[in-house]
Amino acid sequence: MEDLGLSVTWPPEPIRTARLVLRAPEARDRAAFVELHASPEVHTYLGGARPRDEIEREMPAAPERWPGNFVVELDGAMIGQILLRRATGHRRPAAAGKADLGYLFLPRAWGAGYGFEACAAALGWLDGALPGEPVVLTTQTANAGSMRLAEKLGFTEVERFEAWGAEQWLGTRPPAAPWPPAPNLPG
Repeated sequence: MEDLGLSVTWPPEPIRTARLVLRAPEARDRAAFVELHASPEVHTYLGGARPRDEIEREMPAAPERWPGNFVVELDGAMIGQILLRRATGHRRPAAAGKADLGYLFLPRAWGAGYGFEACAAALGWLDGALPGEPVVLTTQTANAGSMRLAEKLGFTEVERFEAWGAEQWLGTRPPAAPWPPAPNLPG
């Protein structure tokens, strides 16, 4: 996977929702990134967590900044990460070349609607940055929370497939309609 190859200024101004801020990663987020990537709960459906000491050694002092990599912040602290990347080398032809939405949230942030709020804001940003861009999302079918979030965000199933020892779900979200809408012309 690579970044979206955006021809927009990065990072954008922070994106503010009712409760959250989406922004580029900063050095102050390092501990939260380590916690996020070492969490067995977060990685239940992602092949399992890596050892914390390994992540501590490999994590740079300042997390990487690239277009589409958003920190999700609540009350000044990182609670998650939104990833929008170009799906290159994806195992499924239906996803190849499209924008791919990924997200990780710390367990303490689960169940409060932050995932929907943050993903909807990131998708809104993408609609403005790359008008007409379709988006894909892949999750394990066993991950009921992620399946609900995908549906709520407007993703519809393209296919199911076996990978990494589990059934996977690939969904797509059609491009947002251009705004403002074209006027109805008499015909």
